Amino acid sequence: MGRKAGGLYINPKKFGTLQKPCMKEMITFLNCLALNQNNDDKCVRHKDLLNACMDAQTGKNKRGWGSINYHLQRLNRGSK
Repeated sequence: MGRKAGGLYINPKKFGTLQKPCMKEMITFLNCLALNQNNDDKCVRHKDLLNACMDAQTGKNKRGWGSINYHLQRLNRGSK
């Protein structure tokens, strides 16, 4: 169940902060809601910015490459 000694391994949690495209817009919208007691009528501009960002992200084609550790294991097998 564990990893073999001496094998290649990268902690994927360190790379979790690389791709969060609409985080800034979401935080500003949530802060606006918190300041206005969850009244989203006063946060229309922030809501529109968040919706525009999210709509722009859905058009992008994301292709999953699988786990980076899976590919490292494949490279390691090929080099032996």
